[in-house]
Amino acid sequence: MRKAQAKKLPLAPDPKFNDKNVTRFVNCLMWGGNKTVVLGAFYDALDKVAKMTNEDGYEVWKKALVNVTPAVEVRSRRIGGATFQIPSEVRPDRKISLSMKWLIRYSRERNGKTIADKLANEIVAAAKGEGGAFKKKEDTHRMAEANKAFSHFKI
Repeated sequence: MRKAQAKKLPLAPDPKFNDKNVTRFVNCLMWGGNKTVVLGAFYDALDKVAKMTNEDGYEVWKKALVNVTPAVEVRSRRIGGATFQIPSEVRPDRKISLSMKWLIRYSRERNGKTIADKLANEIVAAAKGEGGAFKKKEDTHRMAEANKAFSHFKI
């Protein structure tokens, strides 16, 4: 028997936009444990996005997150000695988590001098419907579409 599921700790909203999703994104982005440095880099990235697009950087970031958010994913399930990729809906909390992780992962892989530059470029690309994170979402949806014949094996 498994133990009880861990309780979700409430997140404090960030100081500039008063948004819990920004705090969540910054927590995912953080590596070394220095939150103020990462928060500064994130705000720099949003400023660079605002300069690139002539729009509000925060709004472009939110649009990028929505564009990268997956609706379905495939999960492996072993049935009778064979492993099937079964498409399933993504839970709302996991949707946000995946989109943030993908944005950060593909921004780190980009070329640029600082993380702020890389992040800004990936945010702009995702908002336009381009870039690595958006491609990852498209691939995930394509995989689910290709395996919809196995959807009756729902987990």
